[in-house]
Amino acid sequence: MNPIKQAVALRSPPWPTLDPFLFCVHHDDRYPAGNEQLGPASSLAGRDIGADFSSRDGWSMYHGSTVPGFPAHPHRGFETVTLVRRGRIDHSDSLGATARFGGGDVQWMTAGKGVVHSEMFPCLRRDGDNHAELFQIWLNLPRKSKLVDPYFTMLWAHDIPVIERDGARVTVIAGRFAEAQGPGTPPDSWAADPAHELGIWTIVLTPGARIEMPVSRPDVNRAMYAWQGAVEVNGQVVGPGQLVVLHADVATTLSASADAEVLMLQGQPIGEPVTSHGPFVMNSPSEIHQAYADYQRTRFGGWPWSRPDPVHPRDEQRFARHADGRVERPGSPV
Repeated sequence: MNPIKQAVALRSPPWPTLDPFLFCVHHDDRYPAGNEQLGPASSLAGRDIGADFSSRDGWSMYHGSTVPGFPAHPHRGFETVTLVRRGRIDHSDSLGATARFGGGDVQWMTAGKGVVHSEMFPCLRRDGDNHAELFQIWLNLPRKSKLVDPYFTMLWAHDIPVIERDGARVTVIAGRFAEAQGPGTPPDSWAADPAHELGIWTIVLTPGARIEMPVSRPDVNRAMYAWQGAVEVNGQVVGPGQLVVLHADVATTLSASADAEVLMLQGQPIGEPVTSHGPFVMNSPSEIHQAYADYQRTRFGGWPWSRPDPVHPRDEQRFARHADGRVERPGSPV
């Protein structure tokens, strides 16, 4: 049986996703050297500051005005999984938590009943370019978990399992792949129950590489984003730049004749109505209206920082300070 259900061209991000996922975006910005404020040491003239998605000169400011990134904004009803491949992200939120992470680290945040956070991309190097690259994936929450307390987990790069065999390298961010099990997820996540077969994997293929995909159940949605290079799926060439929907219960071999990379997202569908508007994802329009009313009334706890786009000092290393005051630092440098 052909494992490919459907193949469509990937357009500009955000990329389409399948239940239980909501959203996937790939940011790849080659910022110039940084200035004293940790922004780009380059003229911002001609950019739509506050909404710059231009990729002019190979980079965007997004909603940042001094430092690129996304200043304080609210979320409710879903989770963000942020995989930073290159560069650093400075995180701050309305619970008083803050972090700097990158170089393969992943932050997994349950927005739940409501949180405000900022995600800034500081240009730390003054003597050279600052390359920032990341995937951000939105994962839905089931109705019973949409109003849980907000929470985030740091998955440090050295704690994320990697499988290397036959020229392939699989990074197991969530779920099980062969003998490797991804690190822990937030307790209320759809991914926390192994029965949901949720997987987030990045797969790098070198020329001549082959890797067998784990076989799952027929009710599991599996999507492969062949975003860099062409990949062969049971001998059928797809990509580059294609979304391939796969039968999760069909034996599937990925191979490549040249360098390639894919992002794989899979999971049992939640199967509930989805109503989204801006930063909120709920089950009905009335719940969206309530989310906006709650945010206007409570600001989801307020904003304890002096500016909407806080960043850490240039020489600060990777760390996370949680809302309860607990501080963690990765045990291995990147």
